[in-house]
Amino acid sequence: MEVAIVKYNAGNIYSVVNALRRLGIEPTLTDCAEELQRADRVLFPGQGEAGTTMHYIREHHLDDIIRDLKQPVLGICVGQQLLCQHSEEGNTDCIGIFPVEVKRFCPHHHEEKVPAMGWNTLQDVKSDLFKGLGEEEYVYFVHSFYVPVCEFTIATADYILPYSAALHKDNFYATQFHPEKSGKVGEKILRNFLELKG
Repeated sequence: MEVAIVKYNAGNIYSVVNALRRLGIEPTLTDCAEELQRADRVLFPGQGEAGTTMHYIREHHLDDIIRDLKQPVLGICVGQQLLCQHSEEGNTDCIGIFPVEVKRFCPHHHEEKVPAMGWNTLQDVKSDLFKGLGEEEYVYFVHSFYVPVCEFTIATADYILPYSAALHKDNFYATQFHPEKSGKVGEKILRNFLELKG
């Protein structure tokens, strides 16, 4: 199986590379349209700031390439947010797969720290992405922005308010949490993604 990871100016990509290697996959890290189109699966992970990241993506025409992909695609963390329509972070227009707005967490109490960082449970899961997992599995999050619960939500989490922990539309899947940092549960989610019918 050919698996490609979108190469752009985002941090934390190599933890995804290592997670895939543990599953026996040697991924290709690329910003080449032909390699991304040819891959059986594409991952769009990373950490970074929405505005500068989208500027790089547009400069390299990666937004058009990603929109046109037909195989299963998985956005992770900032990758999920950039697949949405718009982000409050830097008032940024994003790729627009999911027609929703990314919002900033607004703490109401002193103990509600932003960024939200650490382990949290998945709720209301509904997708083959979570096949074989139980209710309220723990996964790892680091984020200051979130996607509201919407028609594309396939899992929720709760921090300050309920929000989308994962999204799905057509061949596009996305997680706000980091499966590559979520132990055996995250490994199972990545394996499920690789086994999706594409």
